Amino acid sequence: MHRKWEDSSRHHKLAAGAALATPLYKEIKRLLTETISAGEWKPGAAIPAEWMLSERFKVAVGTVRKAVDELVNENILIRQQGRGTFVAAHNRARLMFHFFHIVKSDRVDSAKDTPLVEMLSFRKGSANIEEAAHLGIAVSTKVYRIRNVLRLVDKPIIFDAITIPQALFPKLTASTFKGRPNTIYHLYQSAFDITVVRSAERLRARLADIETAELLGVKVGAPLLEIRRVAMSFNDAPVEFRRSLVNTEHYEYFSDLAKNS
Repeated sequence: MHRKWEDSSRHHKLAAGAALATPLYKEIKRLLTETISAGEWKPGAAIPAEWMLSERFKVAVGTVRKAVDELVNENILIRQQGRGTFVAAHNRARLMFHFFHIVKSDRVDSAKDTPLVEMLSFRKGSANIEEAAHLGIAVSTKVYRIRNVLRLVDKPIIFDAITIPQALFPKLTASTFKGRPNTIYHLYQSAFDITVVRSAERLRARLADIETAELLGVKVGAPLLEIRRVAMSFNDAPVEFRRSLVNTEHYEYFSDLAKNS
């Protein structure tokens, strides 16, 4: 394993030319990200101590620490006091903190109810123009389309339409998706080695159509919040496009930028 790292280091030469134009800690951050993406350190595993990384890269500990700090800020790594630094692993707690932003509007502490997910359909199809643009793929590329209803306190509040490229999730089936023991992003990570590290979201108001009104138990034409999310893996590679429609009669969107930045 150590020899493999040395070979990689010689290949990159700390990006000899690029290092002249890029701060050294950014190069270390890039190499750390590539190592995580390649699977050398699995989700939930501890990375080597900073002094060990400084010896591998032949740079100062402070340079390594600055690179690790940025990866911690980006939620790719997680520091645990007294234990070390670990590769972030997807679980329900991580989902609720980083990716789920719907809260009860009358709750001053902004605590979140854990959603119960019901899969409505799982189909194969071809990417349309909007899906292709968000996923960075060609129109007509093969995709999976999954539709879910999310219940909060036993009431249907969110309708999700998810699109993912078939090429990234080979042999994914409806039974595998429906029977997952953890979150959707945990399934991506554990079964397909695809880690969602961040998402970009756009919000706008919409009116409920007949289908959505029936699913969410609202009147046709009722106001809804539409959230269009692109989930990304390392190097901002898009892996999922999700369109969510939210009944905001008793719920609202809440994001604490200070905690998530």
